[in-house]
This record gives sequence, structure tokens and C-alpha cells, in this order.
Amino acid sequence: MKSVRTILTTIALSVLGMSSAFASADHANHVDTSLTYNSGILVLAFAGFLALVVVVQTIPAVISLYNMIKKTAEESRQQQAVRANARD
Repeated sequence: MKSVRTILTTIALSVLGMSSAFASADHANHVDTSLTYNSGILVLAFAGFLALVVVVQTIPAVISLYNMIKKTAEESRQQQAVRANARD
């Protein structure tokens, strides 16, 4: 009985979820981008500046990640060398 209830709940939720997809299907081929591109040069410059800030902040993060990986690899090699010397 519980599995029938689960199946019915799943079907009901699926049908309810599809109703919004069918409702928006009429507007899927029409996208109005005039508000985005008519905003002006200052808005586009500001968006470009924000993108530049994000890109510039990733450079130190990548360098730091590289150094952490390099340090971990060196420590792993040192531990393997110590273990090899201990066996001998």
C-alpha cells in the first residue's frame, strides 16, 4: 500500500512540475534583450569592471593553490624517502 502511495505522489508531483513548463513554452522563442543592450555604456563599463575584479582575484588564488599542491607533493616525497630509508 505504501508503494502505491509513493507512486501516486511521484506522478502527481511530476504532472504539477510539468504544468509550469508547458505554460512557459509559448514564450520560449521570444527573448527581449533590449533592456540589457540599451542600458548605456556606463552600465556595460561597470559590468566589465566587476568582471575584471573577479578575474584579478582568481590569480592569487590559483598561485596559492599551486603552492599548496607543490608543498604537499614535496612532503609526500620526503615521507616516502624516510620510509624507504627506515626499511633498509
